[in-house]
Amino acid sequence: MTKIAIFPGSFDPFTKGHHDIVIRSLDIFDKVIIGIGYNSSKKNRYFDIDMMVDKIKGTYADNDRVEVLVYNELTSTFAKKHHADFLVRGLRNTTDFEYENTISQMNRDLNSNLETVFLITSPEFAAISSTIIREVHRFGVDINKYLPYEV
Repeated sequence: MTKIAIFPGSFDPFTKGHHDIVIRSLDIFDKVIIGIGYNSSKKNRYFDIDMMVDKIKGTYADNDRVEVLVYNELTSTFAKKHHADFLVRGLRNTTDFEYENTISQMNRDLNSNLETVFLITSPEFAAISSTIIREVHRFGVDINKYLPYEV
């Protein structure tokens, strides 16, 4: 039986911290689907979603165990459609845990086969967050050292 995991998020942008979680997830799962949650009625993304899909796909172009998909539905439904029994989430701190724990429990209630696996962020990436990266980019700071690709 193939172990498939969904790594869901907005990935606006996809950072080296996210990349670290994907690489480490491949030690646990046979396939990791990076699911970029998207609501077409919302236009508040900072980085264009098509550009982000291209950048993430390019990062894993040589790895057929990683897939990048955009979805606009509940994560639990998306997981069912792709035969994934696991969600992967990275945790930087206790604040992340409190937030992710609540979501995990709801996902499990909606899809009883769905187990969330939390990976603690590697120390060198703990200070990186998409929110902070967007903010410094707005002020003209080069953010490439925080990303596994070039913008």
